[in-house]
Amino acid sequence: MSDTHAQTVPFVRDSMVEQRDPPIAQSGAIKWMRENMFSSWLNIILSVVSIWVVWVILSHVIPWAVFGIWDASSLAECREVRDRIYGEGASVACWAVISDRWSQLMFGFYPSELYWRPVVAFVVFLIAIAPVLFSSLPRKMIWFSLAAPFLIFWLIWGGSIWAPIAVAAGFVLGWAVMTFAAPAIGVLPAVIGAIVVPVIYWLFIAGPLASTLAAILPIGLESVRSNDIGGFMLALIIGIAGITLSLPLGIVLALGRQSDMFIINKCSVIFIEVIRGVPLIVWLFTASLLLNYFLPPGTNFDLMLRVIIMVTLFSSAYIAEVVRGGLAALPKGQYEAADALGLDYWKSMRLIILPQSLKIAIPGIVNTFIGLFKDTTLVVLIGMLDPLGFANTIRATTDWNGIYWELFVFIGLMFFIFCFSMGRYSLFLEKKLRREHR
Repeated sequence: MSDTHAQTVPFVRDSMVEQRDPPIAQSGAIKWMRENMFSSWLNIILSVVSIWVVWVILSHVIPWAVFGIWDASSLAECREVRDRIYGEGASVACWAVISDRWSQLMFGFYPSELYWRPVVAFVVFLIAIAPVLFSSLPRKMIWFSLAAPFLIFWLIWGGSIWAPIAVAAGFVLGWAVMTFAAPAIGVLPAVIGAIVVPVIYWLFIAGPLASTLAAILPIGLESVRSNDIGGFMLALIIGIAGITLSLPLGIVLALGRQSDMFIINKCSVIFIEVIRGVPLIVWLFTASLLLNYFLPPGTNFDLMLRVIIMVTLFSSAYIAEVVRGGLAALPKGQYEAADALGLDYWKSMRLIILPQSLKIAIPGIVNTFIGLFKDTTLVVLIGMLDPLGFANTIRATTDWNGIYWELFVFIGLMFFIFCFSMGRYSLFLEKKLRREHR
């Protein structure tokens, strides 16, 4: 190095500088707050006001909820415990009503010695729904998922085991007609036959067959009436049944509305518009009061079954429009590609069109499911004791007359957990199916 260059460069580092943490103001929570809460004067004002509002609410709600009373058998006893511990007139929750009436809020009037049956049924449902929700599980579990609804029905309602088996045989019969008749008579006649044949079987053969098998080999559980089912158990049964049945029916209606066949198209349009044009509560009153007038005298059509049918039909109309939006959002090139591959209508829908359309429609479908589950509370207006119905019944008793917020906060929290879980799964599924990586 020359002398001139040595004079102009006083120091040259010959080793790397050790890595240091970024400044506090440029990392972590402080950086996030500066960018999201205090980035401008308007943002600062809104953030301070929001923090103050949240503090005012939480400063009242948290002490009321956390320091509540859990051990009491009546509202009067709860107030005595409150006055002794926190002073007279203290603002604390009386959660003892939840612990005292827990079984009724969960199971309604279901016999207490049989609580194990709905609990086992719920576990069976979770196991059955797992391979449907998570593709990483073995696909052979789908066979258990198909059999689970009939097992759950038998566990909850009891009776002879041959009744759900006879009903399940009708679906097997429809599958057999569709599988073996389609190559000979065509897809559309096979679909009609797969619907008509099981219906005829259920109306005229399933009942006598189940009775004969029960007489030969009596296997069953103690029967439980639908009137004894209430609380969250009732809400879950109606919600899960409606969600499970409305999705395939909604897809069929969406395809029917886009069909080129005049009768199928118009029937689908009329069904969707009529169902969507009338409030759900009107259909529930129809199921509760008017439907019996159209049935033969002496027919015992279970009220819960009627409600499940109406809720399913109502939800399927909304699902159909959501799916139709997914079909409309799909580029026309996808349809042309299916035609270019030589696929017929059913194969193109099953392999190309519907998978992409349903992916687009996931947010709308889950939103409809959440609305359906919350709408199960409307059954209280037709005399069914869902959680809100039992809350009113509990408040009408002498022990808990005057209780108010605790019951509704608990019920709202339970519904929030279920609906929030569905929303989170929707986000998980969207991220999993998203092809664009950011």
